[in-house]
Amino acid sequence: MDIARPDIARAKKIRRIVYASGFAGVILLITVGVSRLEPAAPRVDKDTVYMDTVERGDMLRNVRGTGTLVPEQLRWITPITNGTVERLVLRPGASVRPDTVVIELSNPELEQQALEARLQLDGALARYESRRVELRSQELTQQASLKTVESELSQAEYEAELDEKLFKDNLVSELQVRQKQSRVSALRIRHEIEQQRLAIQADSTKATLAAEQADVDRLQTMYQLRQSQVADLQVTAGITGVLQQVEVEEGASVTPGTNLARVGDPTRLMAQLRIAETQARDIVEGQPVAVDTRNGVIPGHVIRIDPSVQQGTVTVDVALDGELPRGARPDLTVDGTIELERLENVIYVGRPVFGQEQSVVILFKLDPDSDDAVRTRVSLGRASVSFIEVLDGLQPGDQVVLSDMSQWDTFDRVRLN
Repeated sequence: MDIARPDIARAKKIRRIVYASGFAGVILLITVGVSRLEPAAPRVDKDTVYMDTVERGDMLRNVRGTGTLVPEQLRWITPITNGTVERLVLRPGASVRPDTVVIELSNPELEQQALEARLQLDGALARYESRRVELRSQELTQQASLKTVESELSQAEYEAELDEKLFKDNLVSELQVRQKQSRVSALRIRHEIEQQRLAIQADSTKATLAAEQADVDRLQTMYQLRQSQVADLQVTAGITGVLQQVEVEEGASVTPGTNLARVGDPTRLMAQLRIAETQARDIVEGQPVAVDTRNGVIPGHVIRIDPSVQQGTVTVDVALDGELPRGARPDLTVDGTIELERLENVIYVGRPVFGQEQSVVILFKLDPDSDDAVRTRVSLGRASVSFIEVLDGLQPGDQVVLSDMSQWDTFDRVRLN
């Protein structure tokens, strides 16, 4: 018969509990260990990123912008009066001189006004001549009266002098002598009055003719103005150059100030560059510029900075110091690089994708002992087109990734292979 062994059953139960507890402990230790392991660094193809080496030395600060070549001397042709475009004499591309007629306008009302101004001037000239003859006649009459009085005075003085001699010889009476002297006195007074009348007549003639002349001058100025306006219906270029644009068509009505055409000198060009407003604050007149026409690079210098901002850019005018390459013409698209300053003995690196001046960025720096790149906080300073100053976080010789690494923002380390 079987004999019950309760001690053996108890021992087996204890062993099972011990084994289960040990297995659970091992599982727990493995779980804790695995949870404490750092995630594996993601792999990034080294050929797909752009890297650069931090350097120390002189860094050239510059800014770049695109623009066009424009004539230094540019003139918009505008009318000075209302008119209708009768004929486009020339088309864009034609060479012109200052007196070359570009557009013919018509204005019948203005031509009628010019004719009326001419008739009014002719009438004023006729009135002036008639008045001048009339006043001259009056002046001659007055001069004749004065000569008559002078003659009478001379005769009276002679007679009085003769009577005085005869009176001494008792040949004439004292009464007769006094009568002759009295007549001389009267004629002298009359002579003075006639002289005054002649002077007054001369002053009156001068004032009257001045008034008539003023009216003539006024009408002549009006006629010259109308004549000039009629002449300006033949619209001329005004400068030597090439007709670049014609903004109107035949039959169009134009008013004063309307842009009819544009003329420029193609032999004297300058570059107009558009620089981002955030990069234009350090630009000053005189800074050297390299203008790339895609057919050669021309040296130049800044001559003007537009004070206003248009669509986020500032216009900078650049005078060209070198010869223009073949094919250079107005409105040709160019690139310009403006040299701002040269920084001496600074730490710099190629400009990262999101690297802005005076900012802090996160870059991946290559570990020299492995293929891993570690996230690094970098302080940036002054920037150029291709390079930027490093203030803190990197040392000369460090290699950093300049490409966009935003997709790896959650990792502190990536492996480049």
